[in-house]
Amino acid sequence: MTTAFVLEQALNGFQLGVLLFLLAAGLTLVFGIMDLVNLAHGSLYMVGAFFAATFTLALDSFFIGVLLAIPATLIVGLVVEVVALRTLYARDHLDQVLATFGLILFFNELVRVVWGPAGLSVPLPAVLNGSVQLPLGITYSTYRLLIIAVGIAVAFGLYVLVSHTRIGMLIRAGASNRTMASALGVNVGLLFTLVFGIGAVLAGLAGMLIAPISQASIGMGEQILILAFVVIVIGGIGSIRGAFIAALLTGVIDTMGRAFLDEILLLFMPVQAAETAGPALSSMLIYILMAAILFFRPQGLFPPRARSA
Repeated sequence: MTTAFVLEQALNGFQLGVLLFLLAAGLTLVFGIMDLVNLAHGSLYMVGAFFAATFTLALDSFFIGVLLAIPATLIVGLVVEVVALRTLYARDHLDQVLATFGLILFFNELVRVVWGPAGLSVPLPAVLNGSVQLPLGITYSTYRLLIIAVGIAVAFGLYVLVSHTRIGMLIRAGASNRTMASALGVNVGLLFTLVFGIGAVLAGLAGMLIAPISQASIGMGEQILILAFVVIVIGGIGSIRGAFIAALLTGVIDTMGRAFLDEILLLFMPVQAAETAGPALSSMLIYILMAAILFFRPQGLFPPRARSA
């Protein structure tokens, strides 16, 4: 086990964490401000991936494909909010869970009808389909570095948007006290639509970035949505800063556990027992982390200020 290999796996974990942040940031915004449990958030991740694949294959350009897929995903998100989700804001969380689970089934079948049951692969341009030499003898994928850079840029952009703009002020006001914000003249309905649109774009962008690595496939959103929920619980529901730190923690711990837990167990276990226990324990690490954080900090690492109904 070389230092370069350990650092490479750490970068892989960081890259997974960045993708989780893009998905979890929109999810925590929607829940923290709109008080909406949206299980269909992963479906927007899937739709973004299919849009990017379609535009990329049609235009033979990954960059143009992503640029076109972003507004296309935004439109889908806004239509879903206006048509389906507005009726759920006054309902309890159980109704929201059931309704958005129905949206998952709807989107999966819609994608099957439009794009077929097989997944779509997204070809990368030559400039991204290679590797770069980093310090300490690390050779790392150019595209994965791009994912990390995009994720950090989006995190910084969200920080500026929420903390230093008028729209961010309204978002914070709606999250803190929705009734008072409405009484002061804030169009809460429009604010909710805006927040959901931002969340849809972030989820779609995550899907667009992962599509060249794993391809766009039906049901891909459900697989990663569980990790996104773990992230927002660890970070604190409604907290962008918490989502970012928790996503990086989750990505690094999950990746490093899958890469090295077998070898660590071999130090004090027989080979067969280590090979059996390693995969099981590695898949449990992030849930153990979540349980430990909930035990010591039930509201998460960085809970937002208490909000009023």
